[in-house]
Amino acid sequence: MLTARFTRRSTRWLVGISAAVLTLLVAPVAPAQAAPGDSGPVPVPSSNGLPNKGFGALTDADKDFVIKVRLAGLWEIPASNMAQEKSNDQRVVKIAKSIAEQHVVLDNLDRVTAKKLNIDLPGKPNTDQMFWLQEMREAKGQQFDQIYIDRLRQAHGKIFPAIATIRSTTRNDSVRKLAQETNQFVMTHMTLLESSNIVDYGSLPTAPAPANAGSGPVPVDGQMLAAASSNGGIPGVSTTVILLVLAAALVAGVITSMRIFRAR
Repeated sequence: MLTARFTRRSTRWLVGISAAVLTLLVAPVAPAQAAPGDSGPVPVPSSNGLPNKGFGALTDADKDFVIKVRLAGLWEIPASNMAQEKSNDQRVVKIAKSIAEQHVVLDNLDRVTAKKLNIDLPGKPNTDQMFWLQEMREAKGQQFDQIYIDRLRQAHGKIFPAIATIRSTTRNDSVRKLAQETNQFVMTHMTLLESSNIVDYGSLPTAPAPANAGSGPVPVDGQMLAAASSNGGIPGVSTTVILLVLAAALVAGVITSMRIFRAR
């Protein structure tokens, strides 16, 4: 009697555990998501440890970068000051206030770098930037908010990859430090602008297609990126097939165990 009860209990335990494991194996894994309302500041590395002596070769690209940082401040500061006066949306007002204040700091850093490297900086916005400022002066209400947010978001998106290129290639330590600092400001500004929840992402330019698009996986150090990403590192074998094989083996083990217990 005790043996029969033990057998039935063991069988139920085996079936229950097997079902749970099978569910975990077959169920799709949901992507990790941030908690609702989790929108803290963007974590960025400090640039305090980087040298800033003006040492290293200075390229035309380096000079152009320093000039572009200056140009950004020349129009984004007045645009943000305008937003604080014209916008009726308190979110936009707060965003504009933060961006204006931070651009004043960045502009000071840029001018110090330019003076150290003998780079002549412009004193007024370029033609496109003056057009954007005039566009904002003529707009009102929600139309103004949309123009302000979209124009600044587009501008930050354009300079973002330029910063990465200079940060990773420049030979000049002062330009490298400025690129590091500019990257921190631009990332923060993009996040602030997007927190308005009115960015028209459809108006943003799309990234260019990869040079090897449609030509198959790219070998890296003897490994195939496509195989590694889709199969967990096992070329030619689908993850789904692996899970099904494991599930079948598990079920077969349960059935075999049940037959052994019944035989007893």
